[in-house]
Amino acid sequence: MFNKLVAIEPVSLIPSAEQKLHDYAEEVILFDDIPKNNEEIIHRISDADAVLLSYTSRIDKEVLDACTNIRYIGMCCSLYSPESANVDIRTANAKNITVYGIRDYGDQGVVEYVVSELIRYLHGFGSKQWQELPIEITDLKIGIVGLGTSGKMIAAALQALGGNLYYYSRNRKPEEEAKNIKYLSLKELLNTVDVVCTCLNKNVILFHEEQFDWLGNNKIMFNTSIGPSHDIPALAKWLELGNNEFFCDTAGALGDDTGKLLSNPHVNCMQVSSGRTKQAAGRLSEKVLDNIET
Repeated sequence: MFNKLVAIEPVSLIPSAEQKLHDYAEEVILFDDIPKNNEEIIHRISDADAVLLSYTSRIDKEVLDACTNIRYIGMCCSLYSPESANVDIRTANAKNITVYGIRDYGDQGVVEYVVSELIRYLHGFGSKQWQELPIEITDLKIGIVGLGTSGKMIAAALQALGGNLYYYSRNRKPEEEAKNIKYLSLKELLNTVDVVCTCLNKNVILFHEEQFDWLGNNKIMFNTSIGPSHDIPALAKWLELGNNEFFCDTAGALGDDTGKLLSNPHVNCMQVSSGRTKQAAGRLSEKVLDNIET
């Protein structure tokens, strides 16, 4: 049992899971706002031996050096690799601190977001319409860049609606190719498709000016990653062509700290995380508690 468990920011646990934390620690403190800097994070952790955080804050070497009682860090957000994590996992491991994260808890909402927004744009159900006449997803050429869990789910949903699916990934996926989701190199994919959807790990930037040149004009791009999958100037230049549309759910996925792109008429950003649903909170809570139990 831990002596003191601190959630340094909102971590999206359901009420029953918050109550369950008291089974694992003598003292539980849950902060309801995001700390402004390392000084505040260090103050909040204090002498805690267990720490929880979401994706909106970082625990780096400075924090780990200052908070010497930490034995466990629970990331209440996706953990794919040490490089993409918002915790300095290598330093933590060197200090014998266990770090666990979670995966695959909000993908269903992301799939529904992509399907919903694409249909609205193709049919003109909102203020925009892609072509002169409404069109279906039927026979639309769609490319998925990054065929992990969410990429596979998005591909399956769009294929079920009649789309022609292509993918690019670091590793070939024979089981998906058996479902007629065709592999292409990134250049070939971008030369081929009308719609591209990036489903990449955080901090992975694949789209530079060259890639947008391959994609060309009169195209649709979705980014479902937590952070940008593109260079900001390169995206801005591509949007200047006038017949391209970019979709993302959050400002973080857009990645423009200046806020200029949010006002671009070809950027469609809801500024709401499509993966943060009631069901996702339940799945997240279960996985966070399972990690603590482990």
